[in-house]
Amino acid sequence: MMNIKHGENAMFHGSIPALITPFKNDALDKEAYAQLIERQIAGGSAALVPVGTTGESATLPHPEQGEVIRFCVEVTAGRVPVIAGCGSNATAEVLHLMAQAKVAGADAALVVAPYYNRPDQAGLIAHFKALDASGHLPIIMYNVPARTVTDILPETVCALAQLPNIAGIKDATGDMTRTIAHTAGAGDQPFCQLSGDDPSALAHRAMGGAGCISVTAN
Repeated sequence: MMNIKHGENAMFHGSIPALITPFKNDALDKEAYAQLIERQIAGGSAALVPVGTTGESATLPHPEQGEVIRFCVEVTAGRVPVIAGCGSNATAEVLHLMAQAKVAGADAALVVAPYYNRPDQAGLIAHFKALDASGHLPIIMYNVPARTVTDILPETVCALAQLPNIAGIKDATGDMTRTIAHTAGAGDQPFCQLSGDDPSALAHRAMGGAGCISVTAN
């Protein structure tokens, strides 16, 4: 697994755009996407996220998600890490998406809390433990209860942070007290904290966060 640490020493840090997915004639517009990727790298983006929420992850069929990730990896060519969106409300589906992202050459998987099903905390732990055990990719958990109606509570985050392939969290709650709780609960485990809420990203960074997976960075 990658050496992912806290704060400024984290593997994933700084401004990380959740890339839009441009389309032309109902297909991926590769020319526009390549231009966007080049613009982001030239502008200092520290990593890229294809097929996150902003990249139409909820509406793209799986083969198309794989195409977007592969093309992003190809254009990026190792210059910055690629964190592939792999979220779903079904554990088996996430495992499929993670395997696809690994084959595509992604460096990590961004996995949202299961939506609609509303699992309790024990269910969340079981879900992420199964993903961790696959060993496909390092996992950045994504907590955005405003969209999923499921909240990964701090004590659950801290328990999952002890697993070998749980690399960090994208926290879109805007609750700065969680940053402190996650740092304390993760202990000496390498655990990367990224904001998923642009308006509070600076405060998150001041509390010890490593960066922001950003919509407005587009």
